[in-house]
Amino acid sequence: MKLNHLGVVVTDVLATRTFLETSFGLTGIGRAGRRMTHLHDEDGFALSLFAGEQASEVHIGFIQVSEGAVNAIYDRLRADGFEMEPPRRSHGWTFSVTAPGGLIVEVVC
Repeated sequence: MKLNHLGVVVTDVLATRTFLETSFGLTGIGRAGRRMTHLHDEDGFALSLFAGEQASEVHIGFIQVSEGAVNAIYDRLRADGFEMEPPRRSHGWTFSVTAPGGLIVEVVC
């Protein structure tokens, strides 16, 4: 069975949706509201964002094909003003960024 939907709580639904659309290419499904919104990727995975006072203690991840791809995303996010630790060797070549709204996003290969 394929996992194809996840719902998480964030502190700012609209800012998190915009970040995921512009930085990672997710596509919004329907109208974005302040309390709830939905996005999907090109494989049909659906991510639901729900408003709350504290972000969920989970993270989402974008697996890349190479260290160069991880580095390119890191460089782009830094240029966009996001603060994060540089990529490092862990369970792969990886870094994490906290999106607006408190959602933690990992990029790894």
